[in-house]
Amino acid sequence: MHSFFWMAGGSLAAVLGGALFLHLVAALGGPGRRVMGWFTRAPGLDLLVTWFTVAPWLVGAIVFGWAGLLGGIAGQVVGLVAWCWGHELAHRDAVKGPRIVTVLNRLVGRPRNHVALWVTSLAVPVFWVVRIGEWVVYPPLILLVRFPRYPMGEWVNVSRHKFDGLVGHDLIWCLYCDWMTGVWSLGSEMLRNVESFWCPIRFLDDKKCANCSVDFPDVMNAWVPADGSMGDVTELLERKYAGREGDQRYSWFGHPERVELTVEGKRVE
Repeated sequence: MHSFFWMAGGSLAAVLGGALFLHLVAALGGPGRRVMGWFTRAPGLDLLVTWFTVAPWLVGAIVFGWAGLLGGIAGQVVGLVAWCWGHELAHRDAVKGPRIVTVLNRLVGRPRNHVALWVTSLAVPVFWVVRIGEWVVYPPLILLVRFPRYPMGEWVNVSRHKFDGLVGHDLIWCLYCDWMTGVWSLGSEMLRNVESFWCPIRFLDDKKCANCSVDFPDVMNAWVPADGSMGDVTELLERKYAGREGDQRYSWFGHPERVELTVEGKRVE
């Protein structure tokens, strides 16, 4: 039991201490803005997210086992709630104005809205693992099969803290969405290259093709139909990838770098 409380206290201190550090840095003027700019985009944001999320879990689990893991989570929850309250106290005018939480509490009920929000937090480790995959799994593919490089900071960044009137409870959950949307979108972009390179064949289920085409446009626009032949597949690969040299990468077929012309309704690359 002592392990639980030790880790809960440490996790609480990490959350509130980290938040205090960021507030102090932001108050330093020009130098502070530069530091905060680094922390709001990958790779700086990756370190910040790890500090506030999985780091206490990992430390607690390694040092104290299950009690440490649960203590780390408990400390984080208390720290998050305490920061939200403090931030709202410091911005009373914004709290009295229009707020997301006020509208949603009225629409679905306060208990259900807040429980649902905490349920979404269970996905944090999922997004963190996806982010690790973007750092560890994809880069070797750039060297091995010449997949395109991506400036990760253009996807993985946060900016909603600059939105006027967004404070406390609303701010923290909007920052979570800000981060996870970028992580997921970058992962989808990377997977488009993987799918089109190794298996550009449509699914037999038309509904699945339609659903997946939202994130994988090549499904409907370029892949070989499910009733096609392996000759069709190899011909497509030759047409899309053969002859790409220099800075030309083996990107998915709808990648912006592929300049496409249309001649009499047919695409010419």
